[in-house]
Amino acid sequence: MNLKSGNIKGFEQYSQFENLEEFNRHMEMWLLDHKKYFTKGELIGLKRLVRFSAKIPGVCNAKIGTILKAINQQYAENILSRSTFKRMVLRGKQIGIFTVYETERSNGSQSSNLYVFNRFPTCEPPKQESMSRPKETINLLKTEKDQKINKRKEEPSKLDYIYVSNRVPQPFVELVKCIFPDAKLIEEYWRMAHIIAYGYELDHETDLIVTLAIQSFKQLIRKLKWTNAVKNPIAYFCGILKGKFFQYYEERLNERHETGLIPYKPICFEFNGEKMEWDWLNSYI
Repeated sequence: MNLKSGNIKGFEQYSQFENLEEFNRHMEMWLLDHKKYFTKGELIGLKRLVRFSAKIPGVCNAKIGTILKAINQQYAENILSRSTFKRMVLRGKQIGIFTVYETERSNGSQSSNLYVFNRFPTCEPPKQESMSRPKETINLLKTEKDQKINKRKEEPSKLDYIYVSNRVPQPFVELVKCIFPDAKLIEEYWRMAHIIAYGYELDHETDLIVTLAIQSFKQLIRKLKWTNAVKNPIAYFCGILKGKFFQYYEERLNERHETGLIPYKPICFEFNGEKMEWDWLNSYI
């Protein structure tokens, strides 16, 4: 489908995002999962295309030459070629990060492409209105936005991530809200992380809890994206996190033993009149 070129504001109906903040969150999730598929130069081109899509969140109608000029001026050299940028566009289309539409001038000649960024897919089943590709259901994007607004009106008691307690570290909130924006659910994930840390007497080490919890939640995201086998996401998250805390705890014990902070010797005890030894370092579970 060819579109008539024109002012970028004429393409507002193609935007799939409520605002720039939402667009940036979805791009963070796309890069989290797919950054490894792009070369360094391609990533530079992709990130600049994202910046050119800020005026109307997720929509860009800039010419390739204009984007390349901005990049090469910033680095004071021809750091990115047209062929590299086109490879990035092809890869981004294949992955599904954005959709590209050709536009034409009033005389029928081809003009610059229209880049429309897509929302990052979550574990939620797609709504019926958004099953078709954006180029075939342009008006349905507005319908989806209207449904979200109506849903918020119908559920005034449900609070989103803005109302998460200050006790929950912000880096953890920023990640979890991309998949589960409900404040109560975010707090529940953090509560479970704190309970697991308490079991290892590490509940006072907040930085460690945040690091391991973020790592575990990223693994959960990948599992949710690629399979439907996760029936209870929070239980799956806890299972991953327990394994990471156990590994950390075991490594710390070994380090303290090797440095002499904990002199190692088996614990001797008597059971039913028989003397026995317990190898506590190698038997810890």
